[in-house]
Amino acid sequence: MKISNSEIRARARKALGGQLFSKTWLMAILSAIIIGAILGAANGISCGIATFLLVGPLYVGFHAIFLKIARGDEEVKIETNFVGCYDFASNLALGFMQTLLISLWSLLFVIPGILKAYSYSMAYFVKCDHPEFGWRECLDESKRLMKGNRFKYFMLQLSFIGWQIIGSLLCGIGVLWVNAYQSTAAAIFYDELKREKYDTYTIE
Repeated sequence: MKISNSEIRARARKALGGQLFSKTWLMAILSAIIIGAILGAANGISCGIATFLLVGPLYVGFHAIFLKIARGDEEVKIETNFVGCYDFASNLALGFMQTLLISLWSLLFVIPGILKAYSYSMAYFVKCDHPEFGWRECLDESKRLMKGNRFKYFMLQLSFIGWQIIGSLLCGIGVLWVNAYQSTAAAIFYDELKREKYDTYTIE
């Protein structure tokens, strides 16, 4: 990828409104809180069974929010969090198979599991752009996009560690802002992968 990680972060800040209390940044934080609250409640009520069922559909919606932000959509709505529930079975399968395959690779050694996690890290973004894809197509497309770019994405994520530490010192609340920033950067990273590999990207 030709674009630098510092430019990706700069574009992420701009997409979020440039200010910590901008409408877009606060909407991104609210989205993360809603998803976290639903999964947390589901885990407490059903000992993890409901969480297992909801992770895929909710993560698709979560990634859709940040794709919209990354692409300059100023009318991001909270209901976008739940677009993954429209095709519940397909998105459940994606969440299950992504987790299963990464876990199986991790059983071999830690490093293969980490490599697979990075290879499949764009799968939810792919699903947002291509809701007609099955779980295997999403994982395969993510793998194609991430080929040769896993280390760069690792370095992008690593660059947020300092911000995560600072955010955690603010009673943990600051982490919400950092996570929104990091998720927007991930969406921009995905769009750049698509642009460089296919010279285009689809806005859904």
